[in-house]
Amino acid sequence: MKTSLDADLTSGALHDHLAEIAEAAAAVILPYWRTGAAVFAKADDSPVTLADQEAEALILERLLALYPDVPAVAEEQAEAHGRPTEAARRFWLIDPLDGTKGFVAGKESFTVNIALIEDGRPVAGVVTAPASAVTWRTAAGGGAEMRRFGEPWRTIKVRNRPQEGIALLSHSVTDEEAARLAARHGCTQWQGTDSSLKFCLIAEGRFDAYPRTGPTSEWDTAAGQAVLEAAGGRVLAPDGELLRYGKPGFLNGPFVAMGG
Repeated sequence: MKTSLDADLTSGALHDHLAEIAEAAAAVILPYWRTGAAVFAKADDSPVTLADQEAEALILERLLALYPDVPAVAEEQAEAHGRPTEAARRFWLIDPLDGTKGFVAGKESFTVNIALIEDGRPVAGVVTAPASAVTWRTAAGGGAEMRRFGEPWRTIKVRNRPQEGIALLSHSVTDEEAARLAARHGCTQWQGTDSSLKFCLIAEGRFDAYPRTGPTSEWDTAAGQAVLEAAGGRVLAPDGELLRYGKPGFLNGPFVAMGG
């Protein structure tokens, strides 16, 4: 039986809704940025702020109003009340503020992430960078797009790997480890950055690979993977298969995100 979500996914209205919701969440987050807002510790000692909590509440409220039959797995809710023990066939994966440590430090590389998962695959997604006022999203009929807030959408795609590829890596790895990881994936240079921006910068054709060896939660990667794959890239697990979702604990192992 077809649902309103099926119709909106086909027509492209879903992609519009997700972008509008993510940019509304960005408007909630920005007043807390660089203001010395209070930071609290979660059970795993990672930071959370009112910006995370209020952005997540807005996203959940908007999605529930539009698509009441689709369950959601959202970071702050899951960390506060326990991660689900199983995944639905179709569900939302939400990280309302990816890169909270950088956000607290006043950096610009934090994002809002919303993805739709179907049968373990991210089929639609949006990533918004509040500080730079840029949104990347999956597009109607396939492909990926980006825009600055309020401007027209423009199509993006990955580039073919140049002779001297450039990798993006987490700031948490050492310089020695970064150089080794970059070389392993055919890149002669590397640059560090935070959050799901790495997926989007590869999707734009500005970088070539993002290898990750440390653990991540599925909400950290789902929206970025949706955008990157729509732009012609891939996110592969160590077995060479596309990274999937709804795994036990909603946790990822190692992976590599790649462009052309």
